[in-house]
Formats: sequence, C-alpha cells, structure tokens
Amino acid sequence: QVQLVESGGGLVQTGGSLRLSCAASGLAFNMYNMGWFRQAPGKEREFAAAIDWTGRVIDYAVSVKGRFTISRDNAKNTVYLQMNSLKPEDTAVYYCAARRRTAATMVYDYWGQGTQVTVSS
Repeated sequence: QVQLVESGGGLVQTGGSLRLSCAASGLAFNMYNMGWFRQAPGKEREFAAAIDWTGRVIDYAVSVKGRFTISRDNAKNTVYLQMNSLKPEDTAVYYCAARRRTAATMVYDYWGQGTQVTVSS
C-alpha cells in the first residue's frame, strides 16, 4: 500500500533551521506532484509548498516564501522541505501529500502521518 513517512521534525529556536523529509513507497513517485501542508494547534490545515513531478516548484504559501524550499529526489522517492529562519508561528504538525500529476483537481490522494515542528521563542 501507499505510504508517506515524514521525518526531521523537532524542537528548534527562533531563527533556526530544520529539514523535513518525506519518503514515499507503494506508488510511482514520478507520477505524482508533492505538497507540504501544516496544521497548528486549534487551526485548520494549510498549504505550505508544492512541487511538480519534474522538480519544478509549483508554489509557496506567502507565509513561508523566501524561508522554505521544497525539493525532491525521484531516485530516492523522497521530497524535502528545507525550513530556515523559523518563527514561533511555524510551530505545527507538518504533513506531506501526493497528488497524481494528471489529476484534474487539487485534491491530494495520499497523506503522511505528520511530523511535529516546534519553534521556541
């Protein structure tokens, strides 16, 4: 079955950096666009970044643009989120998700379990 497993979360101070990874299995990775989303306590899940199957960045949320970088390695079936200049408001559970590159909608087909990122002030 399809699995998306995030890793790399943790506790970091304001201004610090973290690199999240999401390892995919059970799917043809290069057939999927990938996204990172996050959900802070008491808030709805929100989009952070997306990348297409070729490695071209699709978009970033305004709140992370210039600080976060999404990338992927199709040979390793892995998508990354490099997070720099972290702020307390970046504290959230971060999820990766996969969407078929031929999909007619923006609905993501598969989701990971999430990894916690906590930024202390």
